[in-house]
Amino acid sequence: MDDQEIYSIVGEDGFTRLTAAFYRQIPNDDILGPMYPAEDLAGAEERLRGFLVFRFGGPQRYLETRGHPRLRMRHNPFPIDLAARNRWMELMTNALMETALPAEVNAALWEFFNGVATFMINRQETNS
Repeated sequence: MDDQEIYSIVGEDGFTRLTAAFYRQIPNDDILGPMYPAEDLAGAEERLRGFLVFRFGGPQRYLETRGHPRLRMRHNPFPIDLAARNRWMELMTNALMETALPAEVNAALWEFFNGVATFMINRQETNS
């Protein structure tokens, strides 16, 4: 499946449901919760939704308002180690399962998220 086809299959609603399912889990998460200021949780959800819509063939609103994604730079202030990466994937996998998108879309999104989550690692594990 071509990534650019995904938006035509799931539309705005699919990405809205996916990001809502993901962000519902964040406030109570011991690893990721502290990285998301409560007052900007809705903003973070909106930015991820906009990025995904743009990335997977939808309207380019994200680029128009935020410019190039620059994912590594934008995430650098957050301590993303292997544990944070794995938790992000766990919560996103939960969101994918809850959203119940078509199987081929689910597989393509999971593959994308898996690669990007690994790419976002910016800290080594610390042993106390």
